[in-house]
Amino acid sequence: MVAAAFPQTDLRGLYVILDPDAAHGRSLIDLLNAAAAGGATLFQYRAKRVALRDAYRQAQALRQAAADAGGRLIVNDRCDLALAVEADGVHLGQDDLPVEEARALLGKGKLIGLSTHTAAQVKRASTLDVDYLGFGPIFTPFSKRDHDPVVGLDGLRTIRALTAKPIFAIGGIAVDSAGEVIRAGANGVAVISAIAQAPDVTGTARAFVALFR
Repeated sequence: MVAAAFPQTDLRGLYVILDPDAAHGRSLIDLLNAAAAGGATLFQYRAKRVALRDAYRQAQALRQAAADAGGRLIVNDRCDLALAVEADGVHLGQDDLPVEEARALLGKGKLIGLSTHTAAQVKRASTLDVDYLGFGPIFTPFSKRDHDPVVGLDGLRTIRALTAKPIFAIGGIAVDSAGEVIRAGANGVAVISAIAQAPDVTGTARAFVALFR
């Protein structure tokens, strides 16, 4: 499998996070393909409660499906898994491997994203070798109870002025609220339940993607 080369300046739009805990039995491959049919091109595999052997198999299949659809697959948390499946990058949390170490492992050709929740974290992230920031939760998450404090649209507007890096807003974002999130300064929206639990995944993805045109 050969990793595709993508420009890193197009980090915007819909970012679909594929998590088996949020999928409620739905196939992650089917969700990816359906979202890709609606125009999604950026995907993250997040599996915090899956054995590594099973996570490897899932990530490998998703990596191939994303490549076949002309998209990118980011792996949450684990640089080893990202390297093993030749993913397009890794997304790190505040308590994960330091960005410097992740970059040394992955090299310059891979994407690194970093979750942020406060202005101080955004300021620090702006000095690091990361390609984009996740910021939130903007609203109360649909898929997570033990989340960081909700930052709201005002919080997003505040940190937009603190960084030139692309920002993907996350947390409770649906199609009907995504427009105001974009207007508040987000380059993209990262969603989990809005896609994983959508009756019409392709139509929902298409509606999100249309907001960025």
